[in-house]
Amino acid sequence: MKILLTGGGTGGHFYPLIAISEELNALSDKERFIDFKMYYMSDTPYNQQLLNEQFIKYVPVTAGKMRVYFSIQNFFDIFKTFFGIIKAIFTMFSIYPDVVISKGGYAAVPALVAAKLLRIPVIIHESDTVPGRVSIWSGKFAKKIALSFPEAEEYFDKKKCSITGQPVRHSLTHVSSVGAKEFFDLDKTIPTIGIWGGSQGAKAINDAIIAIVSELVEHFQVIHQTGDTDYNDVTTEFKIIMGDNVKRTRYKAFKYLNDVQTKMFGGAVDIVVSRSGSSLFEIAAWGKPSVLIPYPIAHGDHQRKNAYHYARTGACAVIEEANLTPSILKNEIESILKHKDHYDTMAHHAKDFFKSDAAKVIALEAVNIALSHDR
Repeated sequence: MKILLTGGGTGGHFYPLIAISEELNALSDKERFIDFKMYYMSDTPYNQQLLNEQFIKYVPVTAGKMRVYFSIQNFFDIFKTFFGIIKAIFTMFSIYPDVVISKGGYAAVPALVAAKLLRIPVIIHESDTVPGRVSIWSGKFAKKIALSFPEAEEYFDKKKCSITGQPVRHSLTHVSSVGAKEFFDLDKTIPTIGIWGGSQGAKAINDAIIAIVSELVEHFQVIHQTGDTDYNDVTTEFKIIMGDNVKRTRYKAFKYLNDVQTKMFGGAVDIVVSRSGSSLFEIAAWGKPSVLIPYPIAHGDHQRKNAYHYARTGACAVIEEANLTPSILKNEIESILKHKDHYDTMAHHAKDFFKSDAAKVIALEAVNIALSHDR
């Protein structure tokens, strides 16, 4: 049995595929599939170590971004995608997988075109309320469509759709508070705020937090993932603001959180301030209340729609970036942390929202299709 994974451009495309591969490997071990192999086709390996850990062979192809604004790169990227498609057709023919699983994104286009031409069954997974262009296009010929949000069904043939939730890696779903605050050298008796702007950080969130950081550390601790771009500015400004304030050690800044740090982050924090992309599913898995600040220019306004769908469950508060001020953010955080009944209700709704079997459901469907694929 051969299964090819594709997608790329961001961690939101890549990491759910790793979660699915974990379940595929578990099924292979249990059912003893003959000659079971997995491949990942994209323009970069994104995280070669994780591919190696899951025994996934990386298959490189070129792919160009599909920008909606004018850029000279659009012209060159047409050729990148064209040559990527040619290579993908020949490579996929030589591999001839039984099924292709796509997370969308521009890097999935060559593999999806090849799968369509070679009549290889395709499963797609869409994380957002508003699907990306690649998912909408590939949904027309996909055999099965897995969705994280029911709102996305309107963009596809509903007979193909299943509301599975979001695949999240095992290492990020099973977190514990035991030793987590100590890992960050924090006091385990003091509530902790987690600021999580994604791998690139979020400048608007960073600016709002730094503006109120001296007030926050009076009563709380803060773990702040700033992103690489803003890290130096944030930490420099923090030092100026705090000076020799004895409570300055209650604030910890990181450019980026690796897997171990993210797992500990999930266990250490009591509330999360975040964008509302795929990270909201990890926050839900941890059962933590959150304040979501949608990225205002996301494709199809999907982050705002994601956030309000999640808010309707009672698991989070939403502040749109146009309304974001330091004082509003501080008030939202304090209103959640200082009212235990409200906090507990939000935490309960967060846990209820998360579908822990999403990756397994998709993996089982892929195996069933692969076993029935008539080559």
